[in-house]
Amino acid sequence: MKLKKTNFFKALTIFQTIIIFSLVIFIIWFCFIKNSGLAIPASNPEIRTRPIIEKEETFYQYDGRKIITHDSTLGETFIPAFADVPASPLNPDNFVKEKNGFISYNGSEVQKTFTGIDISEHQGNIDWQTVKNAGIDFVMIRLGYRTYGGGVITIDNSYAKNIEGAQNAGIDVGIYFYSQAINTDEAIEEADTVLNIISNYNITYPVVFDWELVFNDKARTDSIGVETLADCCVAFCERIRGAGYTPMIYQNLSTAIHKLDMPRIKDYEFWLAEYSDKPSFYYEYDMWQYSSSGTVPGISGGVDLNICFKDYSAG
Repeated sequence: MKLKKTNFFKALTIFQTIIIFSLVIFIIWFCFIKNSGLAIPASNPEIRTRPIIEKEETFYQYDGRKIITHDSTLGETFIPAFADVPASPLNPDNFVKEKNGFISYNGSEVQKTFTGIDISEHQGNIDWQTVKNAGIDFVMIRLGYRTYGGGVITIDNSYAKNIEGAQNAGIDVGIYFYSQAINTDEAIEEADTVLNIISNYNITYPVVFDWELVFNDKARTDSIGVETLADCCVAFCERIRGAGYTPMIYQNLSTAIHKLDMPRIKDYEFWLAEYSDKPSFYYEYDMWQYSSSGTVPGISGGVDLNICFKDYSAG
């Protein structure tokens, strides 16, 4: 009787071992081997086509960095930071607002900063020598714009006298074009318009692609997607770079964070618009427009104020 029980338990143990081993083999096959050699067909092969994108992994981040934002409904929110887009080395606490309303930077990250303004025909007649004496190092001058209704390229009425007046006073000049491009052909057309005009001048600061959303009105750019905006930025900037100038992209904080494809434009100079005493933009920027209501001797009314962290005039 004892021998029969011993044989029964041995048989049961062997059976249990076989069952456990079979389960382990099945789990390994199901988890690791089943789909290893098979490609899952896409329902729409075109969905993964992204023009001019160099690396698809730039759409993700792997190091856990976060960009904190604020929403009127949700309060504090966050989005992941791109691991391969350089973060700004500037410490917001090192910005200082002077008595004249200009902002300076006292950190050790940059050796020198430059004070600037950006203007258009709306500023009227400007006493450029007085502007220079007030401490302005550079000016970004609007050369023209594309209308947001009909899409007509229009040249700024005062661009010539502003360029010549600023340069005669010893102020470095950069150029910006207010774009409403809805495709790359229009962006290139805008770049060529700029290049044809500035070839007669010594432009030492960047040539800027200023693409903006139009609020409180209907505009031809209302439905522009992320990919199209990035395509337009690249098309304009490459045209400018090919002509020997320094291209730059201008965006406000909200558009830069939520609509601009930062991995695609990270190699271009960047001009940030954020109206505050201290910037909160996470990524690297080369110029900061911090006020739209500054006052500068020699200019009637309000004017945009900027600080620049590079000496573009040095070549």
